[in-house]
Amino acid sequence: MTDSVLTIASEVRSGTRTAAATIRASLDAIAARDDELHAFLYVDDLGARAAAIVVDAAVEAGRDPGPLAGVPVALKDNLCVRGVATTCGSKILDGWKPPYTATVIERLVAAGAIPIGKTNLDEFAMGSSTENSAFGPSRNPHDPSKVPGGSSGGSAVAVAAGYVPVALGSDTGGSIRQPAAFCGLVGYKPTYGHVSRYGLVAFSSSLDQIGPFTNTVADAALISTVICGHDPADSTSLADGYPDLLGALDRGVSGLRVGLCSDLLNGADEEIVAKVRAAAQVLAAAGAEIIDIAIPELRLGLSAYYLLAPAEASSNLARYDGVRFGLRVEREDVAAMNVATRTAGFGAEVKRRIMLGTYALSAGYYDAYYGQAQKTRRLITNALNAAYTSVDVLLGATTPTTAFGFGDKVADPMSMYLSDLFTIPTNLAGHPALSVPFGVGATGMPIGVQILAPGRRDDLLFQVGAVLENGAPA
Repeated sequence: MTDSVLTIASEVRSGTRTAAATIRASLDAIAARDDELHAFLYVDDLGARAAAIVVDAAVEAGRDPGPLAGVPVALKDNLCVRGVATTCGSKILDGWKPPYTATVIERLVAAGAIPIGKTNLDEFAMGSSTENSAFGPSRNPHDPSKVPGGSSGGSAVAVAAGYVPVALGSDTGGSIRQPAAFCGLVGYKPTYGHVSRYGLVAFSSSLDQIGPFTNTVADAALISTVICGHDPADSTSLADGYPDLLGALDRGVSGLRVGLCSDLLNGADEEIVAKVRAAAQVLAAAGAEIIDIAIPELRLGLSAYYLLAPAEASSNLARYDGVRFGLRVEREDVAAMNVATRTAGFGAEVKRRIMLGTYALSAGYYDAYYGQAQKTRRLITNALNAAYTSVDVLLGATTPTTAFGFGDKVADPMSMYLSDLFTIPTNLAGHPALSVPFGVGATGMPIGVQILAPGRRDDLLFQVGAVLENGAPA
């Protein structure tokens, strides 16, 4: 499906195309190739077709179905839909169907969008390749021998393969931006609190944020405008207004100060560094001032993240005990049942992170590890805030490499974790970031460049992203 969100919605609302035909095309595309790519864990064929009939009936009756009328959307399978199985890519949630629907999905549906299915992910969003899914990996549409990134790999594949024009993912340490870069898409991580987390199954509550994958910067702006906004059901939801993303698209970058950040390049492959520098030249030609800047504190982000995120995960995942929902492995008593259920239900990476987090929170180690990581988080946030006094946005690489092959990093967790080297600082600070595709590498795999902005200045990302998109290599 090559049509943009804006095009589909406009044509459905005007009656020049039908939602039913759009959904049929999407379902046909999934049926034709998803046995190979495995983007979806569940496709709601009947539900999507029924929703399309409702949208078309509204148009025929002269009613406006909304700004996303008839747009098929894929949902990462850690977003709850009432009565629809939600697995988080884990066996431990076998058979669980949520009794409620995530706020972001309710807002999409209210705007006329049509959920078409749930996408594959690294188990409980813990991973950078989608190889940690209990239901098998997703594959990169540009080269099925390569990973699509993670943890929102299935959502990225669904858009990159042309199944849908938009998919939602979650970003805890780069899980939208990294697969967006690997698959040649726009990936947006909003300011923490701008998008409700109600109905998102938690991995790390102080870091998780929901955002879209799209083919264009404008589509990402439209989708985000629909899903953003205060939600009283989410205690971390920001109560004040949201920047005008659509209005930012045509502002240009004349006079904008862009920090070309060396610490968002160090460790990246030469071809990626070259693309980032070429992106800086595009912005300079459009009137931006390019300022070389170093923020050495960013190098501490990986270490802090892999203490804080597992610590929160060890707490959040304690609820999966075989008692209330999901998998239950019967044993002679409750304690034995808990152990057997978690042993069978959790995969190796989730177990690794639970143990890391539990250790960091344990008596005698809390101050040395978790407490120190929280101080480091504040140090990184302060350093970013200080940088934004001299520049308006930061520019750097999204990922150190292009998409790698299956199995290349599985045996070396540290090598896998380094995939998130440039994306993690944004999550620690709660700031927004946008990955924009900017050409391909020597092997033909996509490369993404990343724009970072201060908290609540998400509009700056789209202001810069639109210029980069227009100037990207063919």
